[in-house]
Amino acid sequence: MLHYLSSLLDRSYWWQEFKSFFRRGDLVLLALCLMLSAFGILFQYSVNSYRSAGPMRYVIIQTGATVLGVLVYAAVSAIDLEFLSEHRAMLTVFSVGMLLLLVPFGVDYSSGNTSWIELPLLPFAIQPAEVIKISYILVTASVMNSHQNRISSIPSVLHVAAHLVLLVGLNLLLSRDWGVSLIFVFIFLVMTFTGGVRLIWFAVGAGATVLGFPLLWSRLGTRQQNRILVLFDESIDPQGLNERYQLNHALKSLTGGGLTGQGLFNGNRTQVGALPSQHTDFVFSAIGEELGYVGCALVALMLLLIVARVVWVGVHSKDYMRRLVCFGSAAALAFQVLVNIGMNIGLVPIIGLTLPLVSYGGSSVVSIYAMLGLVSGVHARPAPRTHERYIQPPR
Repeated sequence: MLHYLSSLLDRSYWWQEFKSFFRRGDLVLLALCLMLSAFGILFQYSVNSYRSAGPMRYVIIQTGATVLGVLVYAAVSAIDLEFLSEHRAMLTVFSVGMLLLLVPFGVDYSSGNTSWIELPLLPFAIQPAEVIKISYILVTASVMNSHQNRISSIPSVLHVAAHLVLLVGLNLLLSRDWGVSLIFVFIFLVMTFTGGVRLIWFAVGAGATVLGFPLLWSRLGTRQQNRILVLFDESIDPQGLNERYQLNHALKSLTGGGLTGQGLFNGNRTQVGALPSQHTDFVFSAIGEELGYVGCALVALMLLLIVARVVWVGVHSKDYMRRLVCFGSAAALAFQVLVNIGMNIGLVPIIGLTLPLVSYGGSSVVSIYAMLGLVSGVHARPAPRTHERYIQPPR
């Protein structure tokens, strides 16, 4: 460990990694992300033009986060996954520590939960869950790697599930943010399924969810319950003043652009700020108004290509743990995309998940580039240097 840490502090190490990044790093994935980020920055300029102070603050922060994200992408790509796997206990402590920052620094932006922290000297707030989903993917992949010879045994499944329960439970306790907690559940499901856990365990989990649903439902507030029920019950908020307010505005903007949209900087609703959270949660509806269904389709296609590239890198890695890291990263991205678009078109409840690399958010942009940097590292080193060094022998 000390030898590897000392090498990380050596400037010559980073210079060598910087040069090798352009030979072995996943430049295709980086190019896809940069194209989407460039569009996101341009669109942030458009949807924030109505503000009296102008849109430049949002553009500068989004641009700065993208530049920082690219640097983090390259740096994370250079880190050896075996080193991170060896120290998964430290990653778990880091995750818990990040969540505990919600106690002194947590803020509530009128969202009903305290899932953001504001730290001095930082121009943007940080959502700890955005950061720790990266460490969660690494820890889960490491734990499954150590149990891969008996991945469906009771001790193995309980060990993997314990990390999920710890982080989701702590996040719900401190932030009350159910939406972001679902990302961890989806990552867990995808990684365990692709990692070879037997289907009987998923049946057991589904049964436990059904039995525990009344308790989970009772823990939701009335506002949260109505956000779900409003999708099925037309009698809830028929005037569109409460639970239907955001959804109605989102659908008006989304359908108001028709096939090709009203034009960038010309949306009759976005240019006066009539669409709530049009730069974050409902940026997809704003795209529909200004660029039409064609613009929405192109953005969705770009996101699909990014997810597909992540999966492609995982499929082409022969190492168990590296595949899981890629599949976990793809799961995190795919879930966020599907839920955000589903929110905008009225198919899923509004739970406050943004559209990756398009919605405004400095910590979100940097964390996504960091997570994809892990995938680039797998692309650069698809197999460990000492093959299967951490696989336990059959017992």
